[in-house]
Amino acid sequence: MSEGRAVPESGPGRPPIPKQIWVLIAAAFTIAVGFGLITPVLPAYARSFDVGVAAASVVVSAFAFFRLVFAPAGGSLVSRLGERPVYLAGLVIVALSSFATAFASSYTELLVYRGLGGLGSTMFTVSAMSLLVRLAPPRIRGRVSSAYASSFLVGGMIGPVLGGFLAELGYRVPFILYGIAILVAAALVAWFLRGARLRTVAKGDQQPPMRFQEALGSSTYRAALGSAFANGWANFGVRVAILPQFAVAIHGATWVAGAALALGAVGTAASLQVASRLTDSWGRRPTVLAGLAVTALGLGLIGTSHSLAVLLALCVLSGVGAGLVNPAQQSAVADVVGQDRSGGKVLASFQMCQDAGAILGPVLIGVVADQLGWWQAFAATAVISLIAIGPWLRAEETAPDALDRAAAR
Repeated sequence: MSEGRAVPESGPGRPPIPKQIWVLIAAAFTIAVGFGLITPVLPAYARSFDVGVAAASVVVSAFAFFRLVFAPAGGSLVSRLGERPVYLAGLVIVALSSFATAFASSYTELLVYRGLGGLGSTMFTVSAMSLLVRLAPPRIRGRVSSAYASSFLVGGMIGPVLGGFLAELGYRVPFILYGIAILVAAALVAWFLRGARLRTVAKGDQQPPMRFQEALGSSTYRAALGSAFANGWANFGVRVAILPQFAVAIHGATWVAGAALALGAVGTAASLQVASRLTDSWGRRPTVLAGLAVTALGLGLIGTSHSLAVLLALCVLSGVGAGLVNPAQQSAVADVVGQDRSGGKVLASFQMCQDAGAILGPVLIGVVADQLGWWQAFAATAVISLIAIGPWLRAEETAPDALDRAAAR
């Protein structure tokens, strides 16, 4: 059997998305809306404790830092305890963290409580990935990944709008509502997935969890780690943290930064459905390659754009690249793990690479922008995406339809 190849389902048509996955999608939307509520107010809330911009930025980064540090432990918990209990425990931890953040009485408390939320976030993120691996039929993994990503994206677009209005009631209100939203998501999953059989009951039939070293034997998984780092660097790091600063510096208006981020999200949303079809029919490998190339082109040219129209068009293009990369690389990792095994550490390592890129990218590219200039900074980001193409050129295709076509030749 080839690396991570799943056995194709019988029948000419594609299976529908299972009801249990729709529950996870609904929970993801609720979580994303809640997270969006606090995004616009967290820096201002931190500065209300009489700290500077740098200290306020540390509070924002603490969440991602703790996600990265705790990812290996989160993966181990999933392998030992199962996806559902770790998912629910992670949501409860994030909810409690949000409530505690709302009532923090000092900057130190705010930093600690926000950081602890990152621990819970890792638990439910890795668990959700593992659940999707187990529950998604291999022939529609791209469609499932796209639907899940779309729910996060739409929720992430709605949440900040609501959070901006709620901030008028006080900085603490969005955090309270975020905690409530998380508990609602936990209740949804606890109720509707209570009877889900996610593991093989008979010990004789249960396969051992996939080890990280075993996954590294797959050229597809190695390529996915590289693209995850590049994707985190470019789309979750530079596009979110550096692009708004460039937009304001060049065009002198804060609304341009908001428009740039919004149009990037529009590009991602518009491409996700196309990406899902390409991922399942065309293959994981060519879709990731196309996404990395489009990301490099879109972000790489932004630093040279002084026209507002060109800037916004390139923002849309970079968003399209993100929409192509995400479903394809996640589906490829799911193919490697397969439905019959647990892969907590394997999935956690994939998530760690993406988080590491998102943390390192803005810092290092910010230094390049300060020392050399904007176009060099965005060009360097394009280089990171282009480097990630190399391993995918040598990676094995894992999509069942693409494998069937290759076997039929």
